[in-house]
Amino acid sequence: MLSSVIISVTVFIGVVAAIMAVAMLLRDKSVSQMEDRLNSLTGKDGRSNASGLLEVAQILAKDKESKNSLDVALTKWFNLTLLFEQAQVTMTVVSFLGISVGLGFGSAVLCGFAGLNLMIAPIVGVVFGTLPFFWVLFRRKRRLAQFAAQLPEALELVARALRAGHSLAAGFHLVAQEGSDPIAGEFGRVFEEQNLGIPFEEALEGLAERVPNLDLKFFVTAVILQRKTGGDLAEILDKIGHLVRERFKIWGQVQALTGEGRLSGIVLLALPPLLFVTVYRMNPDYIQLLFTDDLGKKMLVAGVISQLVGALVIHKIVNIRV
Repeated sequence: MLSSVIISVTVFIGVVAAIMAVAMLLRDKSVSQMEDRLNSLTGKDGRSNASGLLEVAQILAKDKESKNSLDVALTKWFNLTLLFEQAQVTMTVVSFLGISVGLGFGSAVLCGFAGLNLMIAPIVGVVFGTLPFFWVLFRRKRRLAQFAAQLPEALELVARALRAGHSLAAGFHLVAQEGSDPIAGEFGRVFEEQNLGIPFEEALEGLAERVPNLDLKFFVTAVILQRKTGGDLAEILDKIGHLVRERFKIWGQVQALTGEGRLSGIVLLALPPLLFVTVYRMNPDYIQLLFTDDLGKKMLVAGVISQLVGALVIHKIVNIRV
């Protein structure tokens, strides 16, 4: 028994290592080349090269030609590229899907080597196959939360720069220099884009598309309107920053009031799977009826659907938008 488990673990590790190696080979190297050229063009590496515009254009054209039809189709229907950008994941769509399929297949094969029930293998494969997607969603959620927490200070810094006589672009550059990621990188990208000739309004709209934050959309809309109609932008930014801080206070109160409900939801959702595993370890023949008997299969499907519906209902109750 111990030897079969060791063999199964070794096979799984080998499959994962092979998948990671293929993903590294398929990784898009034009992104790093483009960043080097842009850093050289903007003087971040200590030198300025005006002729680098032509090289950047060539890299962009080469990258556009290198995209295959699968990348274009997946980007059109699932828009995973934007999800990777929001999560700050440097990986192509094909590589990501290859890793997901490899993990799912490898975990299903591991169940077979471990001697588990073959009915469990597809479920384990689906669970492990979706783990990379949930990992990307977790990184995206954490990055967006950090951005939202840094936004009030960034707006106040831009407002102080405007009162000191600097331009709005200089205020963005100041946030990029004095702030920390992720907001420093996003504001710095807007500054570099307008340096490279992109209209400032278009660069702001790109920022609002990359970062789906409601307060940021208020800020972008206010800046675009102010540049067309005029007004005191520094005062507007102060009011938006104050609004964001007040919203964070209310959100903290809501989180404290809904903490008991969220904990109860976690316990209720985790209890059935834990009981299933415990009973399976104590009496496997008792659980086998859920996979062999027709009524047991219907009860298992009904239980899974009930779990999903319960999770959605609890999430809807405790997730109060502020």
